[in-house]
Amino acid sequence: MPRSEISAVTGVSVVPTRAAHSVAIVGSGPAGCYVAHFLRKHWPASEIVIFDRLDLPYGLVRYGVAPDHVGTKAVTRQFDRLFEQGGVRFLGGTEIGRHLSVDQLRAAFSVVVLATGLSADRALDIPGSVANGPLVGTALAGVYGSGRLTRLINGHPDESAAGVVLGSRVAIVGQGNVAIDLVRMLLMSADDLRGHGVPDDVVNAITAGPVRHIDVIGRSSLPRAKFDSAMIRELEKITSVRFLADPGELDGVDSEPGDAAPGDAAKRDAIVSLIEQSDQADVRTVRFHFGWVPEGIDGVDSVAGVMLRSTDVSRPKVRLAADSVLTAIGFLESADAPLRRQAHESHDSNLEIGRLGAGLYCVGWLRRGPQGTIPANRTDAKMVADAIVVAADTGEFAPGKPGFVGLKF
Repeated sequence: MPRSEISAVTGVSVVPTRAAHSVAIVGSGPAGCYVAHFLRKHWPASEIVIFDRLDLPYGLVRYGVAPDHVGTKAVTRQFDRLFEQGGVRFLGGTEIGRHLSVDQLRAAFSVVVLATGLSADRALDIPGSVANGPLVGTALAGVYGSGRLTRLINGHPDESAAGVVLGSRVAIVGQGNVAIDLVRMLLMSADDLRGHGVPDDVVNAITAGPVRHIDVIGRSSLPRAKFDSAMIRELEKITSVRFLADPGELDGVDSEPGDAAPGDAAKRDAIVSLIEQSDQADVRTVRFHFGWVPEGIDGVDSVAGVMLRSTDVSRPKVRLAADSVLTAIGFLESADAPLRRQAHESHDSNLEIGRLGAGLYCVGWLRRGPQGTIPANRTDAKMVADAIVVAADTGEFAPGKPGFVGLKF
């Protein structure tokens, strides 16, 4: 079985010793690493092993964060120290559910925490679309999920640029931060992409069009769009791009008067500023569409256009020409994932604190769904770690299990 063990970032192996508590964490993304951090503080003598099916740790931070967001990725330095200080080890190339079962982990460790996240792109439920193209059968080629593209840009070993064709006109469905990340990546030059470590084959696929126009489509009005205003401010730094929106959509509302949320005005101000300050030459264009819902994707074998209907029933439907459609509408559990949360839920579960059963917990997106950033996962991890400590203190599970040495591969 392919397996790599790293007890420190330097790769130095450590022979495990029996500890008061032994903890197995499945998934080495932010939620999993933060749980290890907080449990290590509570139980400094414990043995903690983080398992991951990939050879390298850090999951979402390594493969799901845009490569130019180096400040966000810098959290891995904190996780590096976690492994360097001893007591927390990383075991890569080991997929729980295939190489080892959850039951085997529960037999060997006092506590098992599932932190595998949600990696499958949520698909558009409309004719012509199944996210994560290239597609087969009746679906059209040229529909790609944001998760797949982000992993591809970050060099994820499961992804390949073979067959990825974006063309010159791209429609992005979704207006959250991930969608804005895609806009920024598609507008980067080949040299800039390479400067951020994007593999050459991926750079070639992204810039082959080249992309000349991007439509960014969302069902919400501008005040209710999911992006952060800071993400829009980043787009102002990009040159030779004209940003556009229907003036009538800039003041759109979809809520009762007085129901404004914090940040609504900042979003509008950011979009208006972006449009006003952008290059007025039609070198490249990006148009935001607020209050529009995709109804279908047309084309013969590959994407040719997207049909939209307005949330304002008085407005006619429109068709946007497109060579590709990128979906950025959320994530869910992969249908073929060997480890699924539902399989471990019972009448005894309490997802409010991440408890699946005695000594079995879940954390992060796997617990609460695909919402929240890395700081939110830190908060979630602390809550679950605290719940684990309370359960241990009340005798729900006992220390003294053998830990890693009790596993049989």
